[in-house]
Amino acid sequence: MWRALFDAAGLFLSPFVVYVVWLLMRRRYVLQKDHWTQTRLSGLVVAGLGVAVLGMFLLGLFAERRQGVYIPPRVEKGKFLPGHIE
Repeated sequence: MWRALFDAAGLFLSPFVVYVVWLLMRRRYVLQKDHWTQTRLSGLVVAGLGVAVLGMFLLGLFAERRQGVYIPPRVEKGKFLPGHIE
């Protein structure tokens, strides 16, 4: 569960990171208010949402699929057997 959240958050934040790197490469002060106008922030949010949605779609499309039947966790003869796929 956490991995899915971190993957989506990382994909969403990637346009912001690219913008900060671009500002640093141009030797600009990153925290200056002029660089973070409402128009630029809106564009970065839209780009971040697009990258996150596309990334999650592609991750779901090309992720490794495991074939088999899921056996849930259970207790047999006093021993705990974890769930697994057979």
